[in-house]
Amino acid sequence: MAIWFRSNNFLAHDVLIVLSLFSLFWGVLPFSLEIDQAFIAAILTVVGYSINDTVVVFDRVREYFTMYPKKEQKELINLAVNSTLGRTINTSMTTFIVLLAMFIVGGEAIKGFIFAIMIGVVVGTYSSNILQLHLFLISRKRKMNRKVYSI
Repeated sequence: MAIWFRSNNFLAHDVLIVLSLFSLFWGVLPFSLEIDQAFIAAILTVVGYSINDTVVVFDRVREYFTMYPKKEQKELINLAVNSTLGRTINTSMTTFIVLLAMFIVGGEAIKGFIFAIMIGVVVGTYSSNILQLHLFLISRKRKMNRKVYSI
């Protein structure tokens, strides 16, 4: 069984959160929050990070759907999230710690770039592990509840 799910909305969600926090903190934080080439690179990095997280989680969901076809969908998604959550949190925390060290020690020119990626790692991890799976479950339920009437 193939699982196809559009995650474009959540990629836009991740980008919009980073962009809105940049807008809110512009002029407040003591470092540059200008939208320049470094910011665009940070946004592309956040999108790549979010796509990677989403692929890992949905690959596990697909694997569990083929391994346990008789189990309920909600239970399978819960098992998939539980099996990937440790890996995802470890990866995100390791990335965040390295970014925090670079933010503290790094120069003035790189602080805006690192700040954007730090926000993106947190938001991307949340959206790929929580939001997308719930929307996936809701869309699967709608698909299963549709009745086809033939005339």
